[in-house]
Amino acid sequence: MNITALRPRFMRYLEPVAAFFCRIGVTPNQVSLLALFFGLLCAYLFFRQMFLAGSVALFISAVLDLVDGAVARKTSRQTRFGAVFDWIVDKYVDALVLLGIGLSGIAIVTRFLPVPPLADFAVVAFAITGSLMNTFIKPVVYAEIGYQERIDGKIEDPLEGVGFFGRPETFLVLLLGGLTGFIWLSVLVIAVCTNLSALQRIIYLYETLS
Repeated sequence: MNITALRPRFMRYLEPVAAFFCRIGVTPNQVSLLALFFGLLCAYLFFRQMFLAGSVALFISAVLDLVDGAVARKTSRQTRFGAVFDWIVDKYVDALVLLGIGLSGIAIVTRFLPVPPLADFAVVAFAITGSLMNTFIKPVVYAEIGYQERIDGKIEDPLEGVGFFGRPETFLVLLLGGLTGFIWLSVLVIAVCTNLSALQRIIYLYETLS
């Protein structure tokens, strides 16, 4: 079980936001672009060590990422390009936000261990890799196994509820770290948990497909 599996419960609280975008004529892809903009803004603010403001931008980006699909459904503008574009935006935001922290110069492990400063950036790189690979497994499964059935515009597959630490958990940990001043701890948690979650999915696929 993970937060992604609870997505339908959260969406009902965002329906008013989706309805607002529909009323003013904003398209789903434009909502995705707004999510990318606030993700880039978050990355810049994190880079400048403005972690509180960056957390606000990250929260807005996360909300918009949930809303774009709802706008597509409400306006009957669900397209294959829109689904692909949403994935692309998500991965750019994920990588750039963590990269912003890596370039900010904060100490992650060097505050505790006598290691070269490069070790801090290595932890960030490990977090980025885990974040991307944890999600990358899903489209590989779609392509190789052939999951195509869509429910409310999203491909349904067994991996939706597998993996204890996905994108929503990553955002939640970053938000808590930015709001409390423990952003360095957030990166450590993400570096470990995203890769463990990816391993969990790989083991599930091995046991299921073998």
